[in-house]
Amino acid sequence: MKNILYFSLLFLLIFGCSVQKEPVFVKVDNVKVVSFAADTIKLKAIAFFENPNDVGGKISTDDLAVFVNDTEVAQIFSEDFKVPARDNFSIPLIAHIPTKNFLNSNKNGMLEGLINSFISKKISVRIKGNLEYVVFGFKRDFLVDKTEEIKIKF
Repeated sequence: MKNILYFSLLFLLIFGCSVQKEPVFVKVDNVKVVSFAADTIKLKAIAFFENPNDVGGKISTDDLAVFVNDTEVAQIFSEDFKVPARDNFSIPLIAHIPTKNFLNSNKNGMLEGLINSFISKKISVRIKGNLEYVVFGFKRDFLVDKTEEIKIKF
């Protein structure tokens, strides 16, 4: 009798949770410059998701790069984000871009393009890479490729 009870509980646990569905990546939005200092520019964006699962998981942002005027200037690093069960959620993506990356690089006219961006008061920012969702050994990568023109305010 105990074996039937254990088997029934195990069966309900395995098939009762909808882990086979994956979270839905909606969009990356609200890309903006949060702070601008002499040595660092802080950039923030928000990734939006929907999770139809009965269980949560974790999303890591280790493979996201920031491009300014088509030149890679920084990586986005943050702690793993805990995904809530059956909920819409958003993940803040924050990048610290050293200003020396702009000044030391003249690849494809980076410095010239940056000066032109300051004159026109607009800069092209692109966030590209993968977000990795992990739950119970199940992995799914979400491709992120968002380009946005940001207005520079002095």
